[in-house]
Parts: sequence; structure tokens; C-alpha cells
Amino acid sequence: MHSILAVDDSASMRKMVSFTLVGAGFNVVEAVDGVDAFEKAQKQTFDLVLTDQNMPRLDGIGLTRKLREHPAFKNTPILILTTESSDQMKQAGRAAGATGWLVKPFDPNRLIEVINKVIR
Repeated sequence: MHSILAVDDSASMRKMVSFTLVGAGFNVVEAVDGVDAFEKAQKQTFDLVLTDQNMPRLDGIGLTRKLREHPAFKNTPILILTTESSDQMKQAGRAAGATGWLVKPFDPNRLIEVINKVIR
């Protein structure tokens, strides 16, 4: 079973994402922001990281940069799921090492489809 780190400062969004992913057969670990996610990433490996962009303490792009510096996360797919849809933000995400960019509100079937495409 693939393990996914789901990062979002909104409890309701974390629950929706978790419900969707668990229903599709994934093991999900939740984190409340980028700092919490990075701490959890030090303790275990994940097959994919799904993160919000706008969060306190450490945003999604900052988290992506930090994870990419960590040897265990060099090749782990990182998807940013956010309300941000500007090309400038998407380019910043790619420059930080994000694998993909999905815009909220998300379609559960599309989310699973994208994850299944990028997960190893």
C-alpha cells in the first residue's frame, strides 16, 4: 500500500483529501503545515507528498524545496493542491521541484488519476 503525506492547514480540507485517498486504498499521514510535514518526513518515507501552498510557518513551495534537499525525497512525487492558479505560482512550484499542480476545489477522481500516474 502506497503511503501519502497530505499537508494542509485547513482541517476540513485534510479530512476531504484523506477520505478520498484512503477510499482509493492509500495509507495517509496528515500534517497541519510545512514544518509539521517536514518533521514527519524525517521519521518515515512517503511514496508521494500532496501539499497546500498557502500555510503558516512553511508554505508548499518552501516545503517542496526543503524536501528536495533531503536525499530520501529527491525523486518522490510532490503535488501542490491549492487555490492558487497563476502561471507565476505554477512556475515557482516547478522551479522548487514540484511534480504537478492541482487547483482546488479538487475532483476526487481526477486527484486519484493524477496520483496513480506519478506514484512509483
